[in-house]
Amino acid sequence: MSVGFEVNGRAVNVNVTPRTTLADCLRHELKLTGTHVGCEHGVCGACTVIVNGDAVRSCLMLAVQAKGAKITTVEGLSMEEGLTPLQTAFKKHHALQCGFCTPGMLTTLHALLSEEPHASEDRIRDVISGNLCRCTGYVTIIEAALDARSSYQSGEGDKA
Repeated sequence: MSVGFEVNGRAVNVNVTPRTTLADCLRHELKLTGTHVGCEHGVCGACTVIVNGDAVRSCLMLAVQAKGAKITTVEGLSMEEGLTPLQTAFKKHHALQCGFCTPGMLTTLHALLSEEPHASEDRIRDVISGNLCRCTGYVTIIEAALDARSSYQSGEGDKA
């Protein structure tokens, strides 16, 4: 089946089998390997991408369901002039270790802070509770998200 959508600001059209997940389409057809695949059951959050503004588990969504959608992967969060405020906060607070969960954490937090730039620590904890990290213990990830909030409040964080 042919399906067209926008990914990271670029229109694409791909041919996929009806059962191809969005995660597999992004990784294998479009070579956007920043989207990680972990559990393939929607539990770990490593495959989270932003679809029409919402954080979505790409392992649970079929590529054909993305028809006409606007998708942002972790690659789409980058800025030409350097790291985004959220990425800078992750670096500053050492919010990653092995890095496997990082793309899903970044897309999840970007979606949250774009929608709720004043999100409380409890709200941030609640939202990322669906993203598994086996290395950091979440403390530094939450610190990074809290630090990045001001850039979203000023409108600079949601430019990705």
